Amino acid sequence: EDVRSQTFDNKDYFCGKETFPVYESIFTEEGETIRKIAIEIEKPPQIEIHVWTIRKGILHHFYVEKLSKREFEGLPYFKLITRTTLSQWKIFSEGEAQISQMCESRVCRTELEDLVKVLYLEKSEKGHC
Repeated sequence: EDVRSQTFDNKDYFCGKETFPVYESIFTEEGETIRKIAIEIEKPPQIEIHVWTIRKGILHHFYVEKLSKREFEGLPYFKLITRTTLSQWKIFSEGEAQISQMCESRVCRTELEDLVKVLYLEKSEKGHC
């Protein structure tokens, strides 16, 4: 059976909504995990990177940094994980703010994983746009 891969540039795939590339980087050192989720925005042209520092499952530090596309291209370890809409990114950012407060004193592995899943768009069925 012919299985078509998900083509991120195909606007029909997401009912004609504009989508933006989302990247992820995860690395662990000295018992600490640093997870970065980045979105490439066209106007203004920049990369917004959300950085989570997780120690023993507890979110110890969270911040957002903005880089130019050129600066971002020089960073190692980032891989494209999906494309998302600005409305989904807003839901992600709002959820992130809630989780950062909630997870300062308790383990939040599943909450952080579920939050990242918000960025993945469901393929719309033809005629359901």
